[in-house]
Amino acid sequence: MNIDAAALPHSGAGPARAGLDSLPLHAQAVVTGLLPASDALEQGVLLRLLEIGFLPGEAVRVLARGGVGADPIAVRVGQSTFALRRREASMVQVRLQGPQDLVAQPPQTSGREA
Repeated sequence: MNIDAAALPHSGAGPARAGLDSLPLHAQAVVTGLLPASDALEQGVLLRLLEIGFLPGEAVRVLARGGVGADPIAVRVGQSTFALRRREASMVQVRLQGPQDLVAQPPQTSGREA
């Protein structure tokens, strides 16, 4: 199966994008897309990343980094946590989360009818 990661939607607004591997610990970010694959091996990695939820618009943050070399990286995407190699994380493009990414919450009601 061929995946054209370059065709995935990217957000043009907001702060500059970077690889998930360079995101500071616990910083809130949003996935903007995936880098294009350079070979069949990377194509497989991209497919796996898409399957586990690294889709444009998903909330993401780095929870922890390994020791020497910072491998693996513990990452939270949506409601799931995964361990990624630094190289895999670098394929996921993110931008720091801003006010435009917050979902509007409905007003709280007291439960009483007026």
